[in-house]
Amino acid sequence: MARLGAAGPALCRCAARFLEADLELVRKLNAEGSALLRPAAVVISKLGNGWIYLFIAAFVFGELGWNGGKLMALLAGINAAALHLLYPVIKQRFKRPRPFAVDPSLPSLLRTLDEHSFPSGHAMTLVGVLTPIVLLWPAAFFSAVIMACGMAWSRIATGHHYPSDVLAGAGLGMGLGYCLSSSILAFL
Repeated sequence: MARLGAAGPALCRCAARFLEADLELVRKLNAEGSALLRPAAVVISKLGNGWIYLFIAAFVFGELGWNGGKLMALLAGINAAALHLLYPVIKQRFKRPRPFAVDPSLPSLLRTLDEHSFPSGHAMTLVGVLTPIVLLWPAAFFSAVIMACGMAWSRIATGHHYPSDVLAGAGLGMGLGYCLSSSILAFL
C-alpha cells in the first residue's frame, strides 16, 4: 500500500466494495435452490468442458460446408490454443478463490478443475472460439451472444465464478481472439 501513496486506503476501500458487490451478485444468481435452473446451470457448464465445441463445429460445417467452415475452425483452434497458453499464467498470478470457497453458504454445484476463479476459462475459450466465426459469418452474432451469455450465467450460477471473472474471461477471449483472427485474415 505504501507504493500507492495517499490514494492507497481509498483504493483499498473501493476494491473491497467491488469484491463484496461481485460476491453479492453470485449469491443472487446462484441456482442451488432452483429445481429448474440448477440442472440447466450444471449442463451448460459441463458443455463448456469441451462438448459445446463439437456442437459448434457440427453447426458451422453443417451450414457452411467444409470449404466455408475450415478457416473458421482453424482460427478458432489457434485462438483456443493461444488462450490456453496464457490462462494458467493468469490464474496463478491472481489466485482468486472461487465464490463457494469464500462464502460457505454458496455450494459448488459441480467439481472444479482448479481452485482459482479469475479469469473464467469457460467464458474465455467460448468467446475466443466464437470470435472468428462471427468475424467470418456475421449472421452468427446473435447466436454467439446467446451462447456466451448462457455460459457466463452458468459459471456464476454454479458458484464457480464471480461476474468479473466471466467478464474478464470473455474480454480476454474476444480481445486476443479478434487480434489473432484479424491478423491472420489480413495475410490471407
